[in-house]
Amino acid sequence: MGASVIVVFLVVVYIIKKTIIIVPEQSVYIKERLGVLNGVLKSGFYFMIPFVDQIRYRQNLKEQTIDIDPQVCITKDNVSVEVDGVLYLKVIDGEKASYGIDNFMLATTQLAQTTLRSEIGKLIFDNLLSERDEINGRVVSNIDRATDPWGIKVTRYEIRNITPPKQILIEMENQMKSERERRAEITISQGEKESRVNHSVGERQESINISEGEKIRLVNEADGRAQEITLISNATAKGLQLISEAISKKGGKEAVSLQITQEYLDALGHILKTSKTTVVPETLANIGGVFEGLSKITTKIPQVGE
Repeated sequence: MGASVIVVFLVVVYIIKKTIIIVPEQSVYIKERLGVLNGVLKSGFYFMIPFVDQIRYRQNLKEQTIDIDPQVCITKDNVSVEVDGVLYLKVIDGEKASYGIDNFMLATTQLAQTTLRSEIGKLIFDNLLSERDEINGRVVSNIDRATDPWGIKVTRYEIRNITPPKQILIEMENQMKSERERRAEITISQGEKESRVNHSVGERQESINISEGEKIRLVNEADGRAQEITLISNATAKGLQLISEAISKKGGKEAVSLQITQEYLDALGHILKTSKTTVVPETLANIGGVFEGLSKITTKIPQVGE
């Protein structure tokens, strides 16, 4: 009795399970009735006829990722590189994804690998890394067109790693090293050039400053000499004017003659005292004439000391 109750309970539970179907969010179920497509069940609660209706396929509508295994690709210039990546896709039409192809995940993976090899074969190795984004875009475009009949939307493809052969890596490292050394030499030479230019500019500016200073000095000296000459000229003119005025007065000529005679006698006396050889006039008449002139002015003959 107890065993039959358990069997009946299990049968009831099984029938309920086959009768009630709950489809979760972002999923679609493909229902068949006696082996024929009977509907596409979206998220929600459904009743089914036990043993007549059945869920044949369950499709996930979320975006899914597929790891593309590493594969060897040959570039246009016959360089073998190992490339792997990741593919992003989502199911747009659950019915096509179920009946359009047997295993769309495997088919899409194979298509991604063959398309990637084809795109890399169009490029030379030197352009491979720089055109990674273009490769990704072309792979997505080609795969998306091919998977459209399957109800699949390929959203993007990303190359994860590009691994060239070891010998190529060594050559690339040497090339990068030589390029760094070349840039360092260029930087050093540019620095030396700028240093020489700055030094020459400094010397040129120094020469200009010195010449400007010398020019200003000469101008100032010329101005000083000009002012000095002007002052002397003015003083001389003033002195001559005063002498002229003095001569024009009464007794002025006699005073001038007396002054000249006095200076003459002083100079002559100095010469007689200091010189070992004395030159005197050829005749003493000249000296007499001098004293005669003095006697007219001073009414006496000047006395010359011994």
